[in-house]
Amino acid sequence: MGEELYFQSFLNRNHLIHIVDSDAATCEALSVLFRLEGFQTTFSLDTASFYANVERRPPDIVVLNLRISGEDGVAVLRRLKSLQRATPVFMLSNGADVEGAVRAMKAGAADVITKPIDTQHLVDAVLEALRRDVAVGAFDRGRRPIEVRGFTQLTPREREVLQLISNGQSNKEAGRQLGISPRTIEVHRARVMEKLGAKNTADLMRILLTG
Repeated sequence: MGEELYFQSFLNRNHLIHIVDSDAATCEALSVLFRLEGFQTTFSLDTASFYANVERRPPDIVVLNLRISGEDGVAVLRRLKSLQRATPVFMLSNGADVEGAVRAMKAGAADVITKPIDTQHLVDAVLEALRRDVAVGAFDRGRRPIEVRGFTQLTPREREVLQLISNGQSNKEAGRQLGISPRTIEVHRARVMEKLGAKNTADLMRILLTG
């Protein structure tokens, strides 16, 4: 558990969440929420500021309202996806908007959250999105595949185990998914760590993140 908490803290502080909402109170509240989780945050109240900020530093996660000062948030989502395909985008809806939610999901939104925001659900969804991004074969901030020294030495089964480990699954959960025993998972896990030069799970995650 200690290694898991250490990894989560390490993961969070290396990622920027950009909040885009015309309501300053929403931006400030979500900024505080994510900073308490250890993330870096910034926010924009209009699309012009958002695009300018993205040019300066591409975000790792975007939380974007479906309506920004009268503009269509889904259009902003599509533009962002054309620039950074791997950036998870979570859409906010000011109220029940089934049509807008469907359009957003079809355009590639990771999720649509309706106000009042279930903050625990949003935080959990963001963490899960980042875990998937760390998984083997994911893109590092949309620019390049993760390259890890020793990765080419892994067998196909060891790569599968590595991906499940990076997603936070236990030996029992990974074994159930792959149809093998937890003990076999443990053996594969030990071989993965040896080949990648990792001392423990937290060290393994650092190697994947900095690959």
